[in-house]
Amino acid sequence: MMILKTAALTALLAVLAAPAFAEPDLAKGKKVFNKCKACHAVGEGAKNKVGPPLNGIIDAEIASVEGFKYSKAFIAKKGEGLVWSEAELDAYLIKPKKHTPGTKMSFAGLRKEADRINVIAYLKTFE
Repeated sequence: MMILKTAALTALLAVLAAPAFAEPDLAKGKKVFNKCKACHAVGEGAKNKVGPPLNGIIDAEIASVEGFKYSKAFIAKKGEGLVWSEAELDAYLIKPKKHTPGTKMSFAGLRKEADRINVIAYLKTFE
């Protein structure tokens, strides 16, 4: 009986400890994108700024925007076949310089998981 109670308690704790994945909030993602828009554009007519436009970034090959001069670090990642999947973009946005040493992007990153989830969902609306 004690083993059964222990197993049930362990299962309950595992469920409670699992991260809760909330539905992305596009309005919050747009607000988070305000941190990005000094360097990046999205939407109709988006052009290169300090960084490339981010239309269609999800599932795109890294360093693939025509006419943008990418860092050697990004060109090397392109040679490795890196694709901006949601998971890869999430990992990059945590701390860009750690993910891709040598990147020209000076942005410190987005520490909050919810901010990354929301901004990625927002970017997906520009495919």
